[in-house]
Amino acid sequence: MSGPAVLEISVSEFKAKCLAIFKDLEAHRLEKVVITRRGKPVAELGVPVPQARKVPPLYGCLAGRAIIPPDLDLTEPIFEGEIEAETGKSFP
Repeated sequence: MSGPAVLEISVSEFKAKCLAIFKDLEAHRLEKVVITRRGKPVAELGVPVPQARKVPPLYGCLAGRAIIPPDLDLTEPIFEGEIEAETGKSFP
């Protein structure tokens, strides 16, 4: 089986069949279309439009990836000393 084909078509025939031709291009049944006038090429179709990459949302991307033990209280402070405001050093 060969890959997508190249279609050579006259302007008048293209005008009558353009919607079907675009569907074939979108479905990759055609690689490109050469439109002719009196047997001479005047235009080519078939350069694919770059598709925007779908980026997954950042919020919730790690859902279900961490295991938090049921006895762990996430609201409980983990440091019980005091921190000096100017230096950031802790003291007991």
